[in-house]
Amino acid sequence: MNARTDFYTASPDAMKAMIALEVAVNKLGLEPSLLELVKLRSSQINGCAFCIDMHTTDARKAGESDRRMHGLAAWRETPFFTEREQAALAWTEALTQLSTTHAPDADYERLQAQFTPKEQVDLTLAINTINSWNRLGVGFRKMPAL
Repeated sequence: MNARTDFYTASPDAMKAMIALEVAVNKLGLEPSLLELVKLRSSQINGCAFCIDMHTTDARKAGESDRRMHGLAAWRETPFFTEREQAALAWTEALTQLSTTHAPDADYERLQAQFTPKEQVDLTLAINTINSWNRLGVGFRKMPAL
């Protein structure tokens, strides 16, 4: 696979805005490990190799175990994740695959049971942001460094 346009150099102002959004999302108060699981799961679904590599590294730094990261793709079939994490992962999948899921009521009810209204919005913004990064990474074939 060949890299395409370098989006950082092609539109520095747009990337400054994306970076500012990422910084803001990380300061909203959600648990860093939860955010990394969400970013990693969305990146898995979207097939963004660059983001998978980055968020695996960042998740380790946030205290995530290899076992949980390896089990993330099959989180529904493992006992590794809390109810709160499961609600976040279900919401992540629902919004990442919005065209097919349409954000089902069951996933929203699960979200409501574990997250305050503010946290629901903050988590949704985090999901939106990683999906934007994934679209840049996949669309322009950004590759992880060797």
